[in-house]
Amino acid sequence: MSDAQATSAGGGVDPRAAVSEAEAEALVSGICFKTGPPRTLGVEVEWLVHELRAPRLPVPPERLEAAYAALRTMPLRSAFTVEPGGQLELSSPPAASLMECIGTVSADLDTVRAVLAEDGLRLVGVGHDPWHTPGRFLRERRYDALEACLDRSGPAGRHMMRASASVQVCVDAGHEEPGPLGHGRRWWLAHQLGAVLVAAFAHSPLVARRPSGWLSTRQLMWMEIGPGRAGAPALNGRPRTAWARHVLDAPVMCVRHDDRPWEVPDGLTFRRWVRSRRPRPPTREDLDYHLTTLFPPVRPRGHLELRMIDAQPGDDGWIVPLAVTAALFDDPQAAETVYRVVKPLAERSGPLPAPHNPLWTEAARSGLADPDLREAAVACFAAALEALPRLGATTEVMDAVAAFQDRYVRRGRCPADDLLDRLRGSEHPGSRPRSHRGTPSAHGKDIAP
Repeated sequence: MSDAQATSAGGGVDPRAAVSEAEAEALVSGICFKTGPPRTLGVEVEWLVHELRAPRLPVPPERLEAAYAALRTMPLRSAFTVEPGGQLELSSPPAASLMECIGTVSADLDTVRAVLAEDGLRLVGVGHDPWHTPGRFLRERRYDALEACLDRSGPAGRHMMRASASVQVCVDAGHEEPGPLGHGRRWWLAHQLGAVLVAAFAHSPLVARRPSGWLSTRQLMWMEIGPGRAGAPALNGRPRTAWARHVLDAPVMCVRHDDRPWEVPDGLTFRRWVRSRRPRPPTREDLDYHLTTLFPPVRPRGHLELRMIDAQPGDDGWIVPLAVTAALFDDPQAAETVYRVVKPLAERSGPLPAPHNPLWTEAARSGLADPDLREAAVACFAAALEALPRLGATTEVMDAVAAFQDRYVRRGRCPADDLLDRLRGSEHPGSRPRSHRGTPSAHGKDIAP
């Protein structure tokens, strides 16, 4: 679901009115968790855009701009946006079912691919560009401020902005009441299951054509950005209260001005800004904006946005993490099963919240080579496959999930292992994804997204 499809914290009041500390906490806790019977689903799919025939060559900005101008004239149902490095993103509208979501996004992707192919371009699903770090494509004050802010903690922010791509699954926040579909359980489950999703779908082991030492380099970059900008709150309290506290104690990315350059303060939290009212009093509009500058692995926006999954190989690879996640969250039986499966993993997390705890670190570094994560993933995929018929999934979707389970999960592998095998010239049997609908393969001789 796109930013435009998420509810703002301002909600029917003057967005330029100054906000107090108590008002800010109430707005965040009330708006970011909109509870009710789980019934809607969404997905945001990010893609790198490469040359169709020579994917290792960078695409000139003017070619990207021409292709994107053509796409903006197309009747897409999903929201089409562009990331700072030129990555393409489609954000589905909220869907009433898994198959509705898949059908909408698949149709839009067919349109996108056709338009890009006319200009000799193609979509590539991989968590981090394996060949080069693109330059900044978007020159906007928001991204100027974000880059200046993130540069203070090193180069990870630029990698995240310019060279990463993901599959972000959006599920409803859940019931107000406790139980498998209650919002407290779903919030906790999203963070514990998140490590399993990182490990199973890791697909970014290369930077500048060399192994980074991590199967999900994209997740490493998020960790290096720091807990204030990309971390989760502690899970030992009520989700609303914990998230509201986290938002107010998180550093402000920028202070916007209409008549002069934006300021990029160092270490100014939103709470300190509200209390000091300097360099000007923050408004409800500023609070809305501040929420969009935080990138935790699970972001509550009226729904829960799971942001930890690397972009997947193949034209339809994104369907597998969407289907698995939807099944584990929205089928009551599967939700109860996976809760029991991941509960022992919580002991390995320790006191640090995701993604900066030992469990998430190991998931990003080793994937399903970790025995505990592999065992949990096997059980989660089995529960998902049992639940998918109850969610109305087609045979094709269930076959795709089963094929991923056989190729990767049961073998303790993930898509990143395929890239590393090709780099070493020792391709694992069954690891190469098939091209889709006759689309030419983008695979090089040694590595391939």
